[in-house]
Amino acid sequence: MTQASTFGRRLGQFLHLKDAPPSLITRSLRGMELAVTETRDDNPVPGLSGSFTLEDAFVVSLKLHNFPDCELWENGKCMMKADVPAGATYLYDLKHDPRYVIDKPFHSLFFYLPRSALDGLTEQSRTSRVGQLACELGVGHDDAIVRHIGASLQQGLRRPDETNQLFIDHMMLALTAHVAQTYGGLRHSAELARGGLAPWQAKRACERLESDLGGKLSLHQIAAEFDLSVSHFSRAFRISTGQPPHQWLLRQRVNTAKQLMTIRDLSLSEIAISAGFANQSHFTRVFTSVVGVSPGVWRREMQGGPESET
Repeated sequence: MTQASTFGRRLGQFLHLKDAPPSLITRSLRGMELAVTETRDDNPVPGLSGSFTLEDAFVVSLKLHNFPDCELWENGKCMMKADVPAGATYLYDLKHDPRYVIDKPFHSLFFYLPRSALDGLTEQSRTSRVGQLACELGVGHDDAIVRHIGASLQQGLRRPDETNQLFIDHMMLALTAHVAQTYGGLRHSAELARGGLAPWQAKRACERLESDLGGKLSLHQIAAEFDLSVSHFSRAFRISTGQPPHQWLLRQRVNTAKQLMTIRDLSLSEIAISAGFANQSHFTRVFTSVVGVSPGVWRREMQGGPESET
């Protein structure tokens, strides 16, 4: 599911990386690419970073490694030095050409948020347009939500075959809404208090998700069938079913696997693929997390007799 996104290639050039780092991408807001990319270099060649093309877009960076005494540049000038601690979140405005001197090992997650995506979010939410985000050079934020979203997406970057598009869409939409509200002053209107999907919509949405257990459908594709925005559909689906779409899909995979495990001739590896999991290891982790026991143990308890984990 990871891709060499346009942003990933630019970020690789910016940090003087040998290869473009892989990204997780969504295009749920106005069809624009939003991406998260993990970058790391334990032995960088010292020097000033490259430059991004000036554009109306923002980068949110979650630092995963301490970077003390960081020399920060903006608009072609050295502005200051600051200690950058692991776990802190920083915001950058790409119109101001943010750069820094790379002279120590680094490890970060970078989220790319174009202005048009923020505008798409406010249009869908029927709220006022977000103005300037709080991009203060050298100022980090102790943001637990960004850390949580970052940790979830980091797992997706490391296990791309197990990461479905619905999950990426959901997490990136949540990140965009959080940044807009926390650093851009977004205020939700009473319109957001609307209820769930109509019964026929909920039934149809569940049928569409169930028909694609592999999770290749995007939130945008499903929401478009009901002429709803992605944010409205996601919220309404959760109200109607009690779960966001990607979590509902995981439950359906588990239920399908349970049905398949009543067939003695099928191995667990065959069941894993048939139920939409990337592989048997992925199947075992998800099933155990949801059910509380491994697939082999569940099958043995249901059918009686010995059962191997294959």
